[in-house]
Amino acid sequence: MTIPQTLISKITDKILPEINEWQNRALDSVYPIVYFDGIVFKTKKDNQVINKCVYTVLGVDVDGKKDILGIWISENESANFWASIVSDLKNRGVKDILIACHDNLKGLGTAINSVFPYTKIQLCIVHQVRNSLRYVPHKDKKIVCDGLKKIYGAVNLEDAEYALEEFRETRSSKYPAILKSWDANWSELTTFFAYPMEIRRMIYTTNPLEAYHRMVRKFTKTKAILPTDDAIKKVVYLSIQEVSKKRFMPVRAWGLAYGQFSIFFEDRMAA
Repeated sequence: MTIPQTLISKITDKILPEINEWQNRALDSVYPIVYFDGIVFKTKKDNQVINKCVYTVLGVDVDGKKDILGIWISENESANFWASIVSDLKNRGVKDILIACHDNLKGLGTAINSVFPYTKIQLCIVHQVRNSLRYVPHKDKKIVCDGLKKIYGAVNLEDAEYALEEFRETRSSKYPAILKSWDANWSELTTFFAYPMEIRRMIYTTNPLEAYHRMVRKFTKTKAILPTDDAIKKVVYLSIQEVSKKRFMPVRAWGLAYGQFSIFFEDRMAA
């Protein structure tokens, strides 16, 4: 499906000031959890169809309410790009992020900590496992999955380290690329072990933001070629408004999680 460019342009022109106001609105000072992830759209550049990624930031506030904090469009990830996003959040009033979750977006963790030095970074376990399985033939997927599950499903960090070494002993010769990736990202893959289950289950994956992106797909039609960045902003913004009406309910069992956040981040939550 290709949306007529003239129709997109007319609608975009009318709501663009509203989009800009929304994108630059003031934000809360503290977010216990913030998720970062991207969704790809096809657009035109120099008479060619290219991919552009809309990077979305979803925050969970101190009341457990989810909110899209903003969207940013780019062809390529870069240190400067991530720095501009994080700086934008700070300029709009964010003073602290307790835990940031993302899909190993290169350079993002460094950018976050350059502005919010006390933020803990958690890489998405689901994406890590999914990426690991790219190296595995179908006949071995189950046994590799079982081995990886022992790592991220461990009770504590000590048991996770033991499971990693056990995996290394049995799989390192056949799948060195898997171990190389887990070793390189270990500190940020295992952040969640420092917290009780009420927090762990909220931060080990970026699925809350992925679920939102799946809903955006339904509104934007994945095969549409959008002619400009403004057109992309328009369809994503309208999708956000629609999804927010129906799906952005407060986080379940937030009271329990809030209690744990108040213990582990007592001074920062009080602020």
